[in-house]
Amino acid sequence: MGTQGSDEQTGGTGRRALLGAAVLGAGGAVLGLSGTARAAGAPRGSGGVRGLPVPTIIGHRGASGYRPEHTLGAYQLALDMGADIVEAGDLVPTRDGHLVCRHEPEIGGTTDVADHPEFAGRKKTKLLDGVSTTGWFTEDFTLAELKTLRAKERIPANRPHNTLYNGRWEIPTFEEVLRWQDEQTRETGKQVWIYPELKHPTYFRKLGLGLEERVAKVLRRHGKDRKNSPVILQSFEPTSIERLNKLVGNPLVVLLSGAGTRPWDFQETGDPRTVADLITPEGLREIASYAQGIGPTLDLVIPKDASGRLTEPTTLVRDAHAAGLILHPYTLRNENPFLPADFRRGTDADAYGDVFGAYRAYFATGIDGVFTDQPDTGLLAREDFVNG
Repeated sequence: MGTQGSDEQTGGTGRRALLGAAVLGAGGAVLGLSGTARAAGAPRGSGGVRGLPVPTIIGHRGASGYRPEHTLGAYQLALDMGADIVEAGDLVPTRDGHLVCRHEPEIGGTTDVADHPEFAGRKKTKLLDGVSTTGWFTEDFTLAELKTLRAKERIPANRPHNTLYNGRWEIPTFEEVLRWQDEQTRETGKQVWIYPELKHPTYFRKLGLGLEERVAKVLRRHGKDRKNSPVILQSFEPTSIERLNKLVGNPLVVLLSGAGTRPWDFQETGDPRTVADLITPEGLREIASYAQGIGPTLDLVIPKDASGRLTEPTTLVRDAHAAGLILHPYTLRNENPFLPADFRRGTDADAYGDVFGAYRAYFATGIDGVFTDQPDTGLLAREDFVNG
């Protein structure tokens, strides 16, 4: 699906230079650029989440374009690059009730669990939100057992350079992320923001491992369960966000997949509505009664045609803003296969396309921010956009 042009610099020397700049950015270069963008990107409102720069650059699972996702290494690099928020934590539970950070409860693709013969018998096939899934699941491990595993790159075909870091980091807990947030806030003198997601809450509630109460308890323990706390909570299940709204004061965001899809909690309860119903003015007003924002897929902001090229923007940004909601769509990535066809360059699956062109198109719609796997690229794109 990805294409990559003959321009060798996008996938070769140019990428290595960008990556080198990113790593060195903590020393000045990239952070200096992000500082410029931060000064130019005017916040909407004051205080709390509305006091962040706009467009807000959110490190998706950390700097997952450069390090294995959901590791302290990925989180730290995103912060060092200057990300306004780090998506530190897709939260899933262990068998003994701890919250850990993994993209999915199935961890065969993101850890070295398959290399541990002592866990061979834990491999199972389960129905995860109606999908038959085979592998190893966090709810079948204690925290102590998970801590013997190490993280690895999830999409090595697109990010072979990330495999260099396979085995370097363990699976972080939510508690460890909150402590890291406090440490970095103290060391940098600037408030660090994080953006955890509650994964498959209906699935886990049926297993007796309800996520919302666990998340609320941990946040209360750390004094981060208030309206202006630097922790935004998100979920693809609207009823999970409604439940959280009764437990914590944090800013809350409903994630939205394709227009024709139904959230899994709706499927479980027989609610016939689809995402298309949720993004009508009426649906958005309902979301605004218990949440502060939405996280739509980028296709809900600008649809693609049959060839994968961008078409005209929808009215979603205007309608969401009219309902008082912020929009943080997902996910911009530099590599060809993840870009609209208009911005792919060549055919290599791991080479970069014209991602700056893609950022311009999405920023022009008025979105309040975006999730990105390469925060340094997002910051440069924002600087270009806000400075004309």
